Amino acid sequence: MIHFITQHTQLAEQSVKNTIALLNEDCTIPFISRYRKERTGHLDEVQIEAIVKYKEQFETLEKRKTAILKALEEQAVLSSELKQKIESAQDLTTLEDLYLPYKKNRKTKAEKARQNGLEPLAKIIMSQNANAIEPIAQKYVKGNVKSIDDALEGARHIIAEWINERIDIRNNIRRQLERFAMISTKVIKTIANTSTVLVTNENAQKFKDYFDWEEALSRIPSHRLLAILRAEKEGFIRVKIEIDNDRALNNIENRIIKSNNACAEHIKTAIKDAYKRLLFPSLSNEALQKAKEKADDAAISVFAKNLKQLLLGSPLGEKNVLAIDPGFRTGCKVVCLNAQGQLKYNETIYPHAPKNDSIAAMKKISSLCDAYKIEAIAIGNGTASRETEALIRKIRFKNNMQVFVVSEAGASIYSASKIAREEFPNYDVTVRGAVSIGRRLQDPLAELVKIDAKSIGVGQYQHDVDQSKLQKALDMVVENCVNSVGVNINTASKPLLSYVSGIGPKLAENIFNYRSENGMFTSRNTIKKVPRLGAKAFEQGAAFLRIKDAKNPLDDSAVHPESYAVVKQMAKNLGTKVEDLIANKNLLNKINLKQYCTNLVGLPTLQDIVKELEKPGLDIREQAKVFTFDKNIKNITDLQTGQLLPGIVNNITNFGAFVDVGIKESGLIHVSNLSDAFVKDVNDHVSLHQQVIVKVLEVDVPRKRIQLKLHK
Repeated sequence: MIHFITQHTQLAEQSVKNTIALLNEDCTIPFISRYRKERTGHLDEVQIEAIVKYKEQFETLEKRKTAILKALEEQAVLSSELKQKIESAQDLTTLEDLYLPYKKNRKTKAEKARQNGLEPLAKIIMSQNANAIEPIAQKYVKGNVKSIDDALEGARHIIAEWINERIDIRNNIRRQLERFAMISTKVIKTIANTSTVLVTNENAQKFKDYFDWEEALSRIPSHRLLAILRAEKEGFIRVKIEIDNDRALNNIENRIIKSNNACAEHIKTAIKDAYKRLLFPSLSNEALQKAKEKADDAAISVFAKNLKQLLLGSPLGEKNVLAIDPGFRTGCKVVCLNAQGQLKYNETIYPHAPKNDSIAAMKKISSLCDAYKIEAIAIGNGTASRETEALIRKIRFKNNMQVFVVSEAGASIYSASKIAREEFPNYDVTVRGAVSIGRRLQDPLAELVKIDAKSIGVGQYQHDVDQSKLQKALDMVVENCVNSVGVNINTASKPLLSYVSGIGPKLAENIFNYRSENGMFTSRNTIKKVPRLGAKAFEQGAAFLRIKDAKNPLDDSAVHPESYAVVKQMAKNLGTKVEDLIANKNLLNKINLKQYCTNLVGLPTLQDIVKELEKPGLDIREQAKVFTFDKNIKNITDLQTGQLLPGIVNNITNFGAFVDVGIKESGLIHVSNLSDAFVKDVNDHVSLHQQVIVKVLEVDVPRKRIQLKLHK
């Protein structure tokens, strides 16, 4: 395992060995990367995740080897040479190729021919020594074999299967597919003949570019392959993988045919059959599947990067917020939240059509802001958002009021969820949705962890990629974000607590219930009183759980309880108290870290401790900033080529970034319009929720497409 992982990751053997030992001790990635740097050689989360990935790959490979060896032993066909080849296989493809000749076959043509006694004839043909094969074939005409042609055809089926099972031939075609395969698409004839379907069907229009398309499979971008495969799945196009068949066939013939007699002609026929019926269908599907896996990985990587940026979005912090879920006919749902996100009041106002009761709505908002000491207003960015924002900006507040437009993506999912029902059993979905909008402004991370990451809308083709792989990647992102920020144990929801290192859903529920029954946690030590929270869970999670205003100031820091004694000793040696060390750079600079090094605690951990003491519990996120769209732009028809507009990046893909310019449709800054120089990675130029200025390049109103350029 160690050799396999180091080969793939190029990480130091000792680092890999120690990391695997920690993983086997049920340590989490955030805990290992933050508090076990001495043992891992300072590996970060990404490197540890790579070790986990290849550890799982190795275990899957070993499990399959065991199953195959058992199956071959049962068939009594396991030679020492075959066993050695299987045991030394480094990937599943090689393993399955070795096993292919021994699979308990379905009823194939070759198997039927064997049952009819035609394998000896196939061997004679393959020996290529006979100049006349028909007289030999005549001997096999008996039973189910009615003629010489039947005998020769059956023998060719056996030969075709042998050719299909040859690893060198399979690998040669794989190489040709890797280098030369073309993927092409054609619109399905029945749809093409009904041209009105293509014009009027909105789903079909989305795939218009792929009604007649051809591209090298090795160079197709992930988003395009996923779009093509979705179009095929929805029944609009047919997809074909092609290579130069003549070259592939010649290559096989050169490997097998060594004579120029009658046998050679039959082998040629068998090669064509093997290639057309067995080799190409199987290996072209395999090539497409590998391309799909690569596209999945690219799409998941983009989704994960976007999610991380979204979760680590700027929080407003603990401030009283009035949140509005805007609407026309059904009105705007208004809620007032205190600094801890608790619902204090809710009401519906009707400032827009058809009621147009804007005066009463403005008065109500103004009075609520006074009554609940509101410090900021959050407006959802959905229907009627711009109109509601304009209304709010007309109100003359007594104090300087910050007004934010907040993304509603996934809010409706939360409002109908079990979590929302548990939090607000006496309120309907509209109130819950408005609460979610307000809380997102206060702390995006704490609120967004309650929503299935796939519903937040910061990826592309998320329903087309491998769902278990996607879920695993996104869960890892959420876990890393939650633990890098830290969690206030006295205000955190169950979903937020469940992502804390070593906690999980069951212990999160126990913490929540203990807090409800016994009141606030006053120290990290009291966390040990939570039912079923043992020493291991405490070790893994305690340092990520913060306790505000605790007697011990370290309880509101990222210093692990196991290091409290070291900090205490540092303070003692300086003739001061622990609390006097906090944020005191002069004192901290006097500490000689080397004198505190032991076999277990090295410089990396000590440096982290001092860094944390300088700014304990520092939130790594930037604070939320107010943003205003161009008030003259209310729908897509207001856009003109050449306009410069403020916008917010709301999605990033491999081919560019989508920007919200304050209307329903987001515009696309294609990768080629992000910079005048070559763009390798979109994330090098923009980040999610970044406020940007864009130039309008093109507006396609019928297709609702907006092309933008990043304005420097």
